[in-house]
Amino acid sequence: MKVWIFTNTSKEVGDADHLKVFASADAAEAWFKDHDPEGVAFEYELIE
Repeated sequence: MKVWIFTNTSKEVGDADHLKVFASADAAEAWFKDHDPEGVAFEYELIE
C-alpha cells in the first residue's frame, strides 16, 4: 500500500497543516486543485 505526502514548508513542524497524507494520487490531485495548484506530493510505501 502506498500513501502520498505533502509537506507545507511554511508551517512549523507539529502544526496541523504541516503535513497532508493522502490515500491515493487522485485524492492528492483533487486537494491540490482546490488548495495549492503548484504543490507536489511524494509517494511512499506504507510499512504495516
